[in-house]
Amino acid sequence: MAIDEEYIIELLRVKGSYLYHRENQELEFKEQFNFAGLGEYFRDFAAFANNRGGHLIFGVKDSPRMPIGLSDASLDQLNKLDPERITGFLLEIFSADLQWEQAIIKHNGKYFGTFRIYEAPTKPIIAKKDEGRDQIIKNGEIYYRYGGRTQKILYAELENIINKRVEQNNNQWLSLMSKIGKAGPQNAAILDTEKALIEKDDSRILVLGENLAEKLKFIKEGHFSEKEGSTTLRLVGDVVPIDKVEVVKKIKENLLREYPLSAMQLAAAVQEKVPTVPRHEIWHVISDTDMKNNRDYSVYNFRNKSQEDMFMESGHIPAATPSIYNHKAVEIIVKILQDQKKT
Repeated sequence: MAIDEEYIIELLRVKGSYLYHRENQELEFKEQFNFAGLGEYFRDFAAFANNRGGHLIFGVKDSPRMPIGLSDASLDQLNKLDPERITGFLLEIFSADLQWEQAIIKHNGKYFGTFRIYEAPTKPIIAKKDEGRDQIIKNGEIYYRYGGRTQKILYAELENIINKRVEQNNNQWLSLMSKIGKAGPQNAAILDTEKALIEKDDSRILVLGENLAEKLKFIKEGHFSEKEGSTTLRLVGDVVPIDKVEVVKKIKENLLREYPLSAMQLAAAVQEKVPTVPRHEIWHVISDTDMKNNRDYSVYNFRNKSQEDMFMESGHIPAATPSIYNHKAVEIIVKILQDQKKT
């Protein structure tokens, strides 16, 4: 995977003199890059990974937010950054491997640095030690991206992460038991993905990944030549593409049970907890956090199957498709609004 330069340039688009895009749960701007600030950047890395991933972009001035580009000193430090050392530091600081990439992009004659951080496949990412200036990263803390800020995770998100992890584990067991039930225990085998082996009784069979399998060359029996032939492995049995393996999917049937609030009911619930907030500020938070596209809080309530199929194929939301929300959405919006009042 690589950083999409056109996407970064879009994030740097201006309206007049100021940036069009605002910071949100997947985007953070920094004015300059400095090795001394690595602890703060790493904290953002973990927060993005614990949510849906995101981008850090360097070269953007704050208040007012303008794309000024990297200074010569910042550009020099970014060029000297050693990805292997950074990955090593991250492994020392956090409980799991963080997937990330970096790039320097030239736009309108200026240079901008960017880090892309991917959503962690296994959450939460937890700090294992104190690190950074003033110990900005603290042992045992979990960081999460809320709106346009990084902070310690709140109860609602942590509970959601834990529940998802338990559900993921349960689904893996259910899928495994289902397959064993269909095949019969006498036909079952265990795939060890770390050792790349399938084990059944006392037998061990080598399993090859797709990349390695593409490099293999097979020959017909009786056509082997030690001197002229390509390097080969003897194939016993049949080759079955990995993508043909049956997958058991769990389908949620009753969205209204899980997401019981309409947009107006959501707004009313928020205003019960923050009575002075005008309704347009609630819509603003929903937009900033891209809440409508986050199944942790909201789903689209399609009126029929054809609308859903259209969305799955094109990504286009049919006109007037309502979103419905859960009670965790209320908690998050209230928290963001309360934090905004403090600043």
